[in-house]
Amino acid sequence: SYLYMYLFIHIYIHLLPASINTLFMTDFQKEIFEGIPSILPPAQKGDPSVSHAPKRVIDAILSKNEKKLAIRNALRYFEPKDHAVLAVEFAEELQQYGRIYMHRLRPNYAMKARPLSDYPAKCTQAAAIMLMIQNNLDPAIAKYPEELITYGGNGAVFQNWAQYRMTMFYLAQMSDNQTLILYSGHPMGLFPSSKDAPRVVVTNGMMIPNYSKKEDWNRYNALGVTQYGQMTAGSFMYIGPQGIVHGTTLTLLNAARLRGFKDLKGKLFVTSGLGGMSGAQALAAVIVGCVGVIAEIDEDAIKQRINDNYIDKTLIFTDLNILIKKILYYKKKKQGVALVYHGNIVDLWERLNTEGVNVELGTDQTSLHNIDDCGYTPQGYTFEESKRLMNDDKTLFITKVRATLCRHVAAINALTERGMYFFDYGNAFLKEAAEAGADIFEKNNTNDDDIEKSATYSKFRYPSYVQDIMGPMCFDYGFGPFRWVCTSGLKSDLDKTDMIAADVLKNLLIEATDDIRNQLIDNILWIENADLKIPIVGSKARILYADADGRIGIAAAFNKAIADGIITAPIVLGRDHHDVSGTDSPFRETSNIYDGSKFTADMAVQNFVGDAFRGATWVSLHNGGGVGWGEVINGGFGLVLDGSEDAERRLRSMLFWDVNNGIARRAWARNEGSVAAIKRAMAANKDL
Repeated sequence: SYLYMYLFIHIYIHLLPASINTLFMTDFQKEIFEGIPSILPPAQKGDPSVSHAPKRVIDAILSKNEKKLAIRNALRYFEPKDHAVLAVEFAEELQQYGRIYMHRLRPNYAMKARPLSDYPAKCTQAAAIMLMIQNNLDPAIAKYPEELITYGGNGAVFQNWAQYRMTMFYLAQMSDNQTLILYSGHPMGLFPSSKDAPRVVVTNGMMIPNYSKKEDWNRYNALGVTQYGQMTAGSFMYIGPQGIVHGTTLTLLNAARLRGFKDLKGKLFVTSGLGGMSGAQALAAVIVGCVGVIAEIDEDAIKQRINDNYIDKTLIFTDLNILIKKILYYKKKKQGVALVYHGNIVDLWERLNTEGVNVELGTDQTSLHNIDDCGYTPQGYTFEESKRLMNDDKTLFITKVRATLCRHVAAINALTERGMYFFDYGNAFLKEAAEAGADIFEKNNTNDDDIEKSATYSKFRYPSYVQDIMGPMCFDYGFGPFRWVCTSGLKSDLDKTDMIAADVLKNLLIEATDDIRNQLIDNILWIENADLKIPIVGSKARILYADADGRIGIAAAFNKAIADGIITAPIVLGRDHHDVSGTDSPFRETSNIYDGSKFTADMAVQNFVGDAFRGATWVSLHNGGGVGWGEVINGGFGLVLDGSEDAERRLRSMLFWDVNNGIARRAWARNEGSVAAIKRAMAANKDL
């Protein structure tokens, strides 16, 4: 039925005269085709019911002439007749927010992922991309939806609403022989290409290396010429906190194995952050059965996770005396639970230390990659007070932040001396603590017994979670966050994909080698219980960790189910950056690379290029991610399955490369798991 609806829309939009087209279009479709309106819509103010990005003091970022340039850059999206009105408006936005978002152009329709058949497009692939863009900007998912920021405090889909409107307009026009080019959110145009080419090529923040510092991002983003796309924000592949719930669950399960725990019942896991990525920690703690305590100082973030059903509003505490009693109660009861401390994480760590509470696992997921813009709150300040301090006295703000980081590390050091296992969770905690002058380095910096690690290791007291856990246990074998979205919007289609994926993994488990059996077992358990444990937020999406064989097997089974009419509409495949091959990040994804190459980015760039000519529907390349601007390069993709033989060809070629590119690099770095994995891949594919 969805196929017939799609064909009908295609015919009446593209084959009938324009005057007749309009009669049949919905208001949503008309507004898409309008692009940037010829008659400016009324000016709009922000919706107080949604969270908004921190305001930036533009006088500290741009000179007087640069402000004029930023306004001129914004005006080039519009006809000269509108420049006089908009120049004043954009100057006000720049002064008020530190950015020009073009709020006047926010669409009238609800921002959400609609069924594929609702999108006015000439080709299925373009309609799927439109769906994914809107899912990223859904207020139920996006951190700051009106500023087009999906997560991480600054992970943007577009810089402004003109770019959004133009991109949706271009996608509605796109044929199977065109490619849309996006430069940091700006749609450079539709270009002739071919059916086998990607429909969209995205780049974000591709700065000349010497201009890739944090202050450079603030300046050039304010000028409207680059943006921070994180990875799944700017790649249109974010699916809400579910995307990282599974990764956090696997991290905790494997941390327990590493520490020799039979299970996590009665074990205390302490962390911070309830944002778009960090919010997953609460649900993961419940899933693995530990006592999870998450500190969050931003009330809006807490409200969002309540709305998502990720936390229980009756388990939120502002009084540390009461919280400590609850922690001890649930530890004794050995019940999986997520307790939330609405306050500063450092206050919590210091109190746990003072009270002598036994903490088994600890980490941090404050937005330290965004430390200059309130990603981390200094002790003694509320979140709102912190934002005011940042704008009123940036120097004092940074001084307070660094002093707080030093106390943060001191409390963690004291608890680890009593047996806590602490790991960096890829948010730049170690890096920023070091720059703050905290006691974060090993006392003995030499290790002659391990030349490779001593030559390239950062000498921090604590490992990245990739170094100890996810790298050697998952990434080296090709296991990473494979995800999919059902474009029908039907829960029944999602349920079918869960069953199909579980069957594929069970068949792989039969002949699996011992080194990957635990990962397959964990993921079978996950996918069989995901519907019961993971609230649906936004699109009908799912994630699990799979290697190349798993991804190809699941994708091929999905494609066949679409062809057979079992699944009613196309499926979009993608992944997170937290994976084996797409990301070069020395403090996170590639932190367990010890041959000296972890500071190179060849793998991520090769991943992006290789996916492009092996069949991806869209590809993306980004500077910046969870560990910060200038600290990581990400390559990403989206692949649309429509049940065709062409989709079958694409998925087998592209997914094999997307994983084995990273395994090959890791094997070359002498990682034992990857050596074994690439040998298996070569035995299975004579062309490798």
